[in-house]
Amino acid sequence: MAVNQMMGRQSVEFHDPPHIIGSASVVGPKEGEGPLGGEFDLIAPEAEFGEDTWEKAESTMQKEALQTAVGKAGLSPGQIRYLYGGDLLAQLTATFFGNEEAGVPMFGLYGACSTCGESLTLAAMAIAAGYADYTAALTSSHFGSAEKEFRFPLGYGNQRPLSATWTVTGSGAFVLAAKGGHVKITGVTPGKIVDMGIRDNMNMGACMAPAACDTIYQNMMDFNRQPQDYDRIITGDLGYVGQEILTDLLKEKGFDISGQHMDCGIEVYDREKQDTHAGGSGCGCSAVVLAAMVLPKLRQGIWKRVLFVPTGALLSKVSFNEGQTIPGIAHGVVLEHC
Repeated sequence: MAVNQMMGRQSVEFHDPPHIIGSASVVGPKEGEGPLGGEFDLIAPEAEFGEDTWEKAESTMQKEALQTAVGKAGLSPGQIRYLYGGDLLAQLTATFFGNEEAGVPMFGLYGACSTCGESLTLAAMAIAAGYADYTAALTSSHFGSAEKEFRFPLGYGNQRPLSATWTVTGSGAFVLAAKGGHVKITGVTPGKIVDMGIRDNMNMGACMAPAACDTIYQNMMDFNRQPQDYDRIITGDLGYVGQEILTDLLKEKGFDISGQHMDCGIEVYDREKQDTHAGGSGCGCSAVVLAAMVLPKLRQGIWKRVLFVPTGALLSKVSFNEGQTIPGIAHGVVLEHC
């Protein structure tokens, strides 16, 4: 008989937690110049990665990240049963072209900047359910391709407001198995779409903070936990603006996370020296910070339990140009040292 692993309203607590046995981070030069520059697996000398378009560059990042993570796990690509991947571009351009040679059955995912959490959630579910021995989760973003897709071509030279975030040029890949690593995924809280009526595509933190609040609150309720039960509660890319909104919203619900909260968009850049305004964003933001900073601290036992909550703004160039609001979503992943 199958074991009931449902927890509360929308969470899952894994009876046999899947392990992360390999991870990798690949970034561009700007990210390499930031505070985490010494921790990334590969830093490209130029943002084009030797390609002639931003989109091809992003595909190359994904290819490098997956190969590196699989190699660090001591596996070959043929041993990966399923690959869960996504990016920010129309029809997942970077993901599909970047992984066509891998020969791995694939699920293409779009969760905007929450895709790292979505891919880890589904990859973990497949392992926990016995559908695969090894799965991989992969995502990326690129400053050039994202600006071209959602805002202004780089050659336009538009001025960026202080609420704007800088899309991370980076890709993170993770290999999961039933056993064998020093970090396990003990539970997940998939998020709901939350729409507060915001339309400003230059203020992603405000768009996503309500969704992050909803998911973190639900995780606390489903698992009967308090913020202090986590060493860190880590959001994906709210930046400085979104961080303040998130803490205020959760205080209204009775939870003060100010002592535990960390945001990948704040960690990845030096705000003053690199002129990134509100911080970093993009699918690659939470993915590369997870691989380069969060997982090493968990492996070493510096942190015992972390709630990782990548956040996404669900807009497209079509919806934005038609005057639609920008809904948010956030997926929670509970990571623990083992």
